[in-house]
Amino acid sequence: MGLSGIRSVYFLGIGGIGMSALARYFKQTGAQVSGYDRTPTPLTDALTGEGIDIHFTENPALIPNQVDLVVWTPAVPTDHAEYTFLMRKGFPVRKRAEVLGEIATSFNTIAVAGTHGKTTTSTLIAHLFHTAGKEFLAFLGGISKNFSNNFIWCKDHPVVPSPGHPAATCIVEADEYDRSFLHLRPDIAIITSADPDHLDIYTHPDQLKQSFEEFTGNIREGGSLILKSGVPINPAGFFRYHTFSYSLNAEASFYAKNIQIRDGSIHFDLVTPTEAIPGFRLGVPGMFNLENAVAALAAGYLSGIGAEAMKEALQSFTGVQRRFDIRIQRPDLVYIDDYAHHPEELKVCIRAVRELFPGRKITGVFQPHLYSRTRDLADDFARVLGELDLLILLDIYPARELPIEGIHSEFLLRKVPLEDKVLCSKTGLIEKLKQQRPDILLTLGAGDIDQLVTPIVELFR
Repeated sequence: MGLSGIRSVYFLGIGGIGMSALARYFKQTGAQVSGYDRTPTPLTDALTGEGIDIHFTENPALIPNQVDLVVWTPAVPTDHAEYTFLMRKGFPVRKRAEVLGEIATSFNTIAVAGTHGKTTTSTLIAHLFHTAGKEFLAFLGGISKNFSNNFIWCKDHPVVPSPGHPAATCIVEADEYDRSFLHLRPDIAIITSADPDHLDIYTHPDQLKQSFEEFTGNIREGGSLILKSGVPINPAGFFRYHTFSYSLNAEASFYAKNIQIRDGSIHFDLVTPTEAIPGFRLGVPGMFNLENAVAALAAGYLSGIGAEAMKEALQSFTGVQRRFDIRIQRPDLVYIDDYAHHPEELKVCIRAVRELFPGRKITGVFQPHLYSRTRDLADDFARVLGELDLLILLDIYPARELPIEGIHSEFLLRKVPLEDKVLCSKTGLIEKLKQQRPDILLTLGAGDIDQLVTPIVELFR
């Protein structure tokens, strides 16, 4: 079915970051939007404040009688009472990725893929387009701190394309989980990384690599692929589009040179395929963010955004909630919250903290995400977590999974080569932190550890 004429949309799992962006999109189209989620969160509170009706009880009787479209996320199991009711009654149930793909086909599309780095990169691209005054809408995998939202659009442009507005761009975070990004047909595709992950879906890293390669085969004719140097992807159908490389500071189609840290900010020049543009300043810390910025600037450059607009946007970019999100910074305490849930992401975060705050003691609170990821990457997790000074390990957040025998946080803790390490429950964390009085504190993970951020800030404020 098409999406034209949709007047009522029901979301099964509306509180997810990708689902909530779609819910906000349909709300802007004028549709009646409602949904279910397991527990209230600040994000569901925000959606409710925007006029979206949400319930938290698994009860088919609470589903509206008249629904034109049901959007479902695989995070909700197929034995869920509402899912089975909707399927049995013949409601039009579609995956989030399918719906996003259908929306994006109506626009020029920039899709940012990668096992990490994609949220910051796509959010920065949206900020570039906004600063340049270009017509766009963006579906993001995090809450932009500049816009306090994960769905952003040019207010002067309708979110549903019309003949009078053919040139708008749709910026999307292209999720590799469940091969979701294969529903997209981008004009510009960025791949930031392809490290082994989601092995519950792909079973082998080669299958993940093949999925990324298939994604490149979806790039529209005459479009562009921006691929991070060193990512082991062999682009499919490369003869139909232009291919560019990018790097932090090694020679590539796009890279940064003359990198300096002055006044707490990263200053650099951007090298493009045709010129070097001097005088950029990045508004967020960390060399990993500089690398993301190079990818975003490459997309902006290929989209015709001028140098001055790109400089202004980069300088005013404040980042993404839960992406190296500095919540407290004072002489006696630095508290940073980060979504890192893969060993590579943890490594980048911890090492960035070491660079920014040398010689200080780092306490990391980590909530593993998924039993399967903990099992498959346990040795890598242990090695990286061993770079902390003190590890406080929470229980595994199961998300969509059932427990796996023998896989639990104690299994992981035993592998971590640290003397100072301890298991802790979520409910006991605040009391534990009162006892520890940390110097540098990190909260790390993609589960519901975000619900502890505000209590931690209040504790130390």
